[in-house]
Amino acid sequence: MKRKHKNYSRPKRPFDKQRIEEENKIRKEFGLKNKREIWKAEAKIGNIRSQAKRLIKADVEEQEALAKRLQKIGFNVKNLADILSLEKKDLFERRLQTIVVKKKLANTPKHARQLIVHKKILVGGKAINIPSYIVPVELENKIIIKHVSKRQPIKVEAEVMEEKI
Repeated sequence: MKRKHKNYSRPKRPFDKQRIEEENKIRKEFGLKNKREIWKAEAKIGNIRSQAKRLIKADVEEQEALAKRLQKIGFNVKNLADILSLEKKDLFERRLQTIVVKKKLANTPKHARQLIVHKKILVGGKAINIPSYIVPVELENKIIIKHVSKRQPIKVEAEVMEEKI
């Protein structure tokens, strides 16, 4: 079994007032559960930046390949300078929780989180219960709420089954 490693690191100065206030604003804006999610986003953006830094000396084709991968995820990047200027808020904008709120399927980010955790949100016909799921651009228009009635079977699954046939 492969050992799991931490995918974030704690801040070096734990009681920095300015950082704490900034993290609290981000937490409220995006409806995050805890600050660990912010630290994970910082680590992901850091990994993307380090990939871009390694590709500075590489071929243009490899640089374009990284840019295309990030564009599929939904980042607005065209070259290495755009990739290096990515921020954690750009990553939070691509989370399933945020997109559900923007599409007005939920009233607040907390409401969106609860719908996602209880498997009421379908992405491309599949129930995803991870609020931090990064939604690709191609699936962004396929996000719907699963309507469940006690007397009738789930309507959405019936529609998906008809599409497969």
